[in-house]
Amino acid sequence: MKLKNIILCLMLFFTTNLIAEDNSIGDVNLGKTEQSKAFIQMKRMLGEWNGKLYQESGAVVETYSNFRLVSNGNSIVETLIEDGVEMMTTYSDKDGELVIKHYCALGTEPMFVVSSLDKNSIQLMSDPTPGYHPDKHNFVKTMGWTFNDNDAVRVDATLHIDGELQTQYSLIERVN
Repeated sequence: MKLKNIILCLMLFFTTNLIAEDNSIGDVNLGKTEQSKAFIQMKRMLGEWNGKLYQESGAVVETYSNFRLVSNGNSIVETLIEDGVEMMTTYSDKDGELVIKHYCALGTEPMFVVSSLDKNSIQLMSDPTPGYHPDKHNFVKTMGWTFNDNDAVRVDATLHIDGELQTQYSLIERVN
């Protein structure tokens, strides 16, 4: 019985390694991909996070995020829940640049570009491509993560709401 388990474990180990090295789906070789420094920085967020969102008005609400790696390791999908309202954000690379799209509870889908990046933070600003205007649309203008350590992060954001710029931040901790 022990020998069977050892053989099974060895087969699983070698099969897993072969699959990981065989970057293909069926007969299609997926080729090699390179990840930007910003994408690699966002991979620090993989997992589940809980915390509090502090709004400019003084309101404090529960926040939860789950960051998952998908698409053969080439995209991150974030599910964000603030005060029970679910949103989604995607992160992927295009031509060596991080591309971010946020599906917002405000009814807009802003895109972002990296405005600054260092070993302890990544800051994003709104990409003008979707055509949102602060006087006409409600949308997130900036987002940023500051890593206090591997398990504690501050998330800052600014939002255009009814023509006014509002700030908010979250303090979150890794739970899984």
